[in-house]
Amino acid sequence: MAEGSSHGRRRFSDKWGKHELDVLAVLSSAFPQWLTSRQIAQRVKAYADSYGELADQAAKAAFAKQFQRDRAKLTAMGIAIESRQPEYSSKSEGQDFASYRLQLGDEPRTRMHFEAEELPILAAANYLARSLAMSAKPAEKKNEDKRAHKSSRTQPHVAQAPTPGLGLDSIAPGLGTQSIPENLIRVVDSRRFTATVMFEGESINVAYTDSDDLATYVLEHPGATIVSPQEAVDAFVRRLNAAVSFREADVAPQDTTQLIAISELEEQLDSIPEDPDAPEAKTDRKASPIQTGSEVDRRLRLMLFLSAHLGEEYLLSELAERFIAVPKTPEEEKKNVQTIRKDIGTLTTVSDDGELAGSQFFDIDWSLLEAEGIVSATNSLGLERLAGVSPQYLSLLTASISYLAHSPLMSDADRKSADDLYDRLLEETSAPSDAPWLSLTGYELEPASYQVVSDAISRGNLLDMDYTDGAGRTRHKLVAPAKIYVDEGVYYAAVWTGVSEEDRKVPSSRAYDADVPRHTPVRNAESAKWQTLRLARIGRVESVEPKHDIAVPDVPLAELREWNFENGTPAVFVTDTKNLPFIFSLPDAKVEDFGEGQKIHLTVSSDSWFVAFCIAHARHISAVGPATLQTMCVARAEHELSMNTPTAED
Repeated sequence: MAEGSSHGRRRFSDKWGKHELDVLAVLSSAFPQWLTSRQIAQRVKAYADSYGELADQAAKAAFAKQFQRDRAKLTAMGIAIESRQPEYSSKSEGQDFASYRLQLGDEPRTRMHFEAEELPILAAANYLARSLAMSAKPAEKKNEDKRAHKSSRTQPHVAQAPTPGLGLDSIAPGLGTQSIPENLIRVVDSRRFTATVMFEGESINVAYTDSDDLATYVLEHPGATIVSPQEAVDAFVRRLNAAVSFREADVAPQDTTQLIAISELEEQLDSIPEDPDAPEAKTDRKASPIQTGSEVDRRLRLMLFLSAHLGEEYLLSELAERFIAVPKTPEEEKKNVQTIRKDIGTLTTVSDDGELAGSQFFDIDWSLLEAEGIVSATNSLGLERLAGVSPQYLSLLTASISYLAHSPLMSDADRKSADDLYDRLLEETSAPSDAPWLSLTGYELEPASYQVVSDAISRGNLLDMDYTDGAGRTRHKLVAPAKIYVDEGVYYAAVWTGVSEEDRKVPSSRAYDADVPRHTPVRNAESAKWQTLRLARIGRVESVEPKHDIAVPDVPLAELREWNFENGTPAVFVTDTKNLPFIFSLPDAKVEDFGEGQKIHLTVSSDSWFVAFCIAHARHISAVGPATLQTMCVARAEHELSMNTPTAED
């Protein structure tokens, strides 16, 4: 484990990563006692070989660096090591050392059985939960940390190396070999920040890309408010204050010959040679769709699984299939079995001098292993304490499964599997409900109105509903729904407005409020039109039977979108800077140079979308047109300001 020499001391080497397992064995066998840095350095063979008694400052610094690296690695895989302040000891020769022990928590871990067909959904939910895991510290501890270390607005709030999920492998073997949908990985990994948002009485963990993205989410969910972190609240309020000052912009271009399509503008910018002196752009490392991990990851999963099933018997071939992969050829199966056999040997190695802990995680029935290839482990040094899932993480995992069951990111078959697994978790566990639910910006859950609208379409019924417009005002509508579709992760309904109260079989008995404007389209072919409604904006909704069949034009979805675009509202917004990145998300827009900035011309088929878009990017927008949309933007911003009053930081 130690190679070479440096000033009479062997240089630390860890070719196989075995010392991380040694650290775990030492801390687990000592639990619940605390071990000082010196005690850990003495008992872990890799450290003792290299750093001995920590007799000089160079050895202390080298040990501290390596131990913190190993501690971070274990923490990233779900095994946290807690520390406490150094305590003086006469035996430490005047040196103070921090003390460490495993962080196991006070609550018992949940263990349950998962079927093989449930593993793909469970793996996807685990990926989502681990990626979006938020700190579980009590409020007092959070405030203490906040005073001690002020967070930066640019600091990610999503745990990049989340800690809660490794114990799941101990009760769901094979989880790490499952493929994660690439689309889910792409969407989750692009949303690096998390804020807690309160919406309709629910606390939701919203993962988002940047502050503009979060503002769009909040504005697209009328009544939603940002709870934390404070910097997210402040960023949203800054956009609202900017939107209140929107001026009215003239929709007509100054010179039609100067209009440039967004696609053409992109081509022009792409053709500009790159500056050779500019710093090289950092590329994000693409996440692997397979959660296999390193040798140490696999051995940790195997270790926890055996710890949770002491005395039980497993074929080497069965363990190889669960922790590596299902073999495609006999040669591959033989190779995987040899790998697992080597892992078993690593987990049961006794240190050379017989005094140090090494990696003696288990006692193995060697005769059974050699004769029949069956693994049966006992005496796990108390590592069974790590097996299973904490109640807090189980709650987060359950929320993740619920999200996948209603998310457009998943196929219909996967959503059904997730829904079945969610129901089973609710039946077999008592997971707490205090963990926030999850949401990803741009990929909303199946809205509450989905089932009613879908049922009305299948039955040929009308919809009597209340709908929130772009200014946050409630409107009443009576429409004939025709189609439900998902566009960029958002659910929409295409409805025909050429119906009136006379088309209802049973007159409405609802007592309408005076402040709820009523929209009753006249039965006129010229005024009747298609409209797209975002399902999340539909509030009260009722499926009502028509008096007679409604003649709804049969229009393919592609033509409906094109028709809707061509018959939309001409609109503009003016930016204070040229070629801002967010304008390139508007492929059908045209750009006109306008002083220091640009005027962006586009046709709006959804007023509410345009209002949310302009407010979300209000820091770089100075004017909006026409006057109706400018008024809606200002009114919505003023309304949101009344709901999102900033609070002073502690």
